[in-house]
Amino acid sequence: MSGLSERYLELLKKSLLNELYVENEARLNFLFSQLVFRNRDQLDIDAIVADYVAITKTPSYPLFPKCKLDGTFVELSAVDSQGKTTPYFAGRNIVFVAHSMVGRKRMNNLHECMERVVAEAIPGDFIETGVWKGGATIFMRGFLEANGIGDRKVWVADSFEGLPPPGENDQGMDYTSRVYPYLAVGLDEVQELFRRYELLDEQVVFLKGWFKDTLPAAPIEKLAVLRLDGDLYSSTWDALRSLYPKLSPGGFVIVDDYLSFPGCREAVDDYRVKYGVTEALTQIDGQSVFWRKAA
Repeated sequence: MSGLSERYLELLKKSLLNELYVENEARLNFLFSQLVFRNRDQLDIDAIVADYVAITKTPSYPLFPKCKLDGTFVELSAVDSQGKTTPYFAGRNIVFVAHSMVGRKRMNNLHECMERVVAEAIPGDFIETGVWKGGATIFMRGFLEANGIGDRKVWVADSFEGLPPPGENDQGMDYTSRVYPYLAVGLDEVQELFRRYELLDEQVVFLKGWFKDTLPAAPIEKLAVLRLDGDLYSSTWDALRSLYPKLSPGGFVIVDDYLSFPGCREAVDDYRVKYGVTEALTQIDGQSVFWRKAA
């Protein structure tokens, strides 16, 4: 890959993860926390403006880049110029701003997996099951573009309506759009983001619906990279059951929520035991793991 292509992909990562404007993300987070946690009749506008302008000098600011690197959830608080402590809403990427929540380590892992399968001529397409705003799949398509690859597709699988209701294996974890409406990103919005990055074309295929309905009948012949981000037991199990048999030997499985959602981890472990998958898991960060399908 040329130096120019590498620079394009690095810039694409920074844009998708909102690393370029992290100070503005911190400012939005700060303002939101002021409105939620403060008595609005007692807001000191001058003090808020001062802290807004000087956000990079606050004690909590360094945690924002750290969230983006590690993909971790961090609870923030800050002492403002009046000596008042205010909690922050914070996460691996503030969901109202970035185009992906996966964090830098996970995005780099995806990049490395795609580079390996291309370098070693492992046949198959790329897919993510559970895409949110589509950031990881946009990067997949950008990778193909940067490398001049026209014979692989990127499959974008999601309900585009949020997560399904939790099952008995998910310990009552309700992440439906009723509880977390920002997790339900519509198909039109995801397609528009692809279009903004000038990466919406015939090499991108959208699969709309619950995985149990769409994945068994999806016209996918072979996969080289299978990225799972369904959070729940049923979503993870349905994706593995339909897609793992299509993963080429030497291909990669990436499980976004293995270390953060018990239902997801249980589904992966159950599948591996039932079907005799013995390849070792490798940890990516505090949330995710991957393994490579044996030849």
